[in-house]
This record gives sequence, structure tokens and C-alpha cells, in this order.
Amino acid sequence: MPFDHNDHYHRLLLRRVPRNCGVALDIGCGTGRFARRLAHLGIEVDAIDPSAEVIAEARALSGRIAGDRSPRFQHADVTEVELPKGHYDFISCLASIHHMPFDTVAALRDALAPGGVLVILGCYPERTRLDWAWSLAAVPVNAVARLAVTVRDKLRPASAATGRERVNAPVSRPTMPLLQIRREAAVLLPGCSIRRLLFWRYLLVFRNNG
Repeated sequence: MPFDHNDHYHRLLLRRVPRNCGVALDIGCGTGRFARRLAHLGIEVDAIDPSAEVIAEARALSGRIAGDRSPRFQHADVTEVELPKGHYDFISCLASIHHMPFDTVAALRDALAPGGVLVILGCYPERTRLDWAWSLAAVPVNAVARLAVTVRDKLRPASAATGRERVNAPVSRPTMPLLQIRREAAVLLPGCSIRRLLFWRYLLVFRNNG
């Protein structure tokens, strides 16, 4: 399993889960790793992805991992689903918002319960000098992290491979610059915070204080 940038930030995202979170939604869940981490916390989790193949793999993995509280995996496109209003305490979107129109965040915002939190781990293309500076800074750190993961996997017993994904979620390159993301988010998610992360990602956090 190579070093995965999204998985690296799971703990950061989990720290944004509100107290007494009862129900969560994971958008673009892929093979369900983050959704299962939420479910393991005792949260009721809905997880959706437009790829039938990865949803099938997510269900298979959840069935094989002993003691796992299984999320409700659904093959669906969030842009075509009518989400329940004011329902979710936590909504996560990991490296998937660039696969859909950015204004989809308005529907996610409306699906948050009072006090609910939306977190987006997003990708952006390098367009400015600052973008490229962050990208260059990430390269050597990324190389070290990949080497560490390779060494760790070689030292693991073969049985540790149980429950690993055999299917990769479809990917596409982001096209929306970070400056534009900030501008649109300020309108659609007033009061949200956005900050760059090292491995070609940004973190957006919005709390429904309405």
C-alpha cells in the first residue's frame, strides 16, 4: 500500500467531528476507509460514491473486517441525490469535490444539522508562485514518507494484508484554483475556514451555526 495523501489526513479530519455526533455522511467514500473510521467511533454513517465498483469493494471490505461497524454504502451521485435537510452532524468530502461542480457544497451545507460540521479535504492545481512553493516543499517529505511506508510494509507479516483494497477509486485532476475556491466558498459557506496542507491538499471547515 503506497503512501496515501488522503489517509494521512484522516486524524486531522476526525478531530473536526463534533461532540455527540450521531449521524454522518461521507461523500465520494471510495472503498470506505474513512467511513469505517467514523463508524468505529459509534457514529451512524451514510457513505455514497458514484462508482459501483468501489461501492462493491467497500461493502466487501466492511464484511471482512471483524468487529467493524459497517456504514451504509450507497452507489449514488451526490449531485443527483436529494439529501435530507438539517440531518447530518458531520459531512466529509475527501478529495472528491473537484469531481463535481463546487456549488454542490450548498446542498451539503443545507444537509447539516444545527451545530453540524462540513469538512472538505480538497485538491487544487498549481497556478501561482505560492502554489508551486508549497508543491516543491512537499516533494522531499513525500519521498521520505513513501520510503517509510514501503519499509513498514516489507516488515509486516503477510496476514496484515487482510482487508486491503483491491480496487482504486476513479481519479481526475483538479482544475479550480485555490483562490477561486476561497472566493466561492466565502459566498456559499460564509464563515468557513480554508488552509493549505502540505501534500497538495487544502482543508475547508464549515460549521452550521444557524
